[in-house]
Amino acid sequence: MAEDSIPYLSGAKIKEVLDYNELISVMKKAFAKYSSGKVVQPVRTVVKVEKADGFLGLMPALCEDEDVLATKLVTLYRHNQEKYGLPTHNAIVVVFSVNTGIPKVIMDGEVITTMRTAAASAVASKYLCAPNPRKLAILGSGVQARSHFEALSSLYKFEQVTVWSRTFNNAEHLAGEINATPCNTAEEAVKDADIIVTVTLSSKPVVQKAWVKPGCHINAVGACRPDWHEIDPELMRSAIVYVDSRAGAEKESGDIILSKAEVYAELGEVILGTKNSNKDKTTVFKSLGMAIEDVLSAKLVCDLLLKTEKLK
Repeated sequence: MAEDSIPYLSGAKIKEVLDYNELISVMKKAFAKYSSGKVVQPVRTVVKVEKADGFLGLMPALCEDEDVLATKLVTLYRHNQEKYGLPTHNAIVVVFSVNTGIPKVIMDGEVITTMRTAAASAVASKYLCAPNPRKLAILGSGVQARSHFEALSSLYKFEQVTVWSRTFNNAEHLAGEINATPCNTAEEAVKDADIIVTVTLSSKPVVQKAWVKPGCHINAVGACRPDWHEIDPELMRSAIVYVDSRAGAEKESGDIILSKAEVYAELGEVILGTKNSNKDKTTVFKSLGMAIEDVLSAKLVCDLLLKTEKLK
């Protein structure tokens, strides 16, 4: 490899080294560092592509404690799958030298986005849900539905897993892959669930307060725009709401903005011990995704590949 070339890491190579045990630990660190003020991270910049109903997001972050500077470029095109059979999310991550600003590595961002998002929800569930959850409900049937099942199953042994999707065939297909029960309605799926994961592309609520049992924990992962929401506003207002970033939630989260729900804490504050977990209450973790999650995930990938001498 020429000295002036920048290594590119494919999704396949990232999958070889990245696992949820290490990634969940890194996401815990990311939340704590962000909430303790050790991260420089602006709210993501978003460019709307009106013609295709798509978005381009720019997500940079610096963590000098970890000696890492990187940015993710990510697109969200909601109709890609139905129109072209292509992923709705596509991304790259560029890692720079903190000392010189020279790009060091470019890597596929789709795998990192998929896995770090699920790992973040696993951290939230660990801190916010009641002990020994028995039923997991997943609303959505795409890549995030699969990754959330994998990440949460690395923490818990669920007795029952239910899946709902707008298209029942998709729910049935995913349920067959993960040995779950497909449901015709979201209400049926979330009944008596201890943990609910919403990973849809819906811009309107898919979960109603009346369906959710008291003390349930919800990982609300979709609805990443200020005019989209997946969770019933009444449910948002009645639950204890946690976020990854207050700044991001106030600007980007339709679930919070449209319901006028109060944000109790950042997840990092719970990890740091400055806010309570409220495991006996109904809790919502509104996950928008932060650049520091991608940046520390990328650093983990680089560190693991360097150990195996696959990155030089």
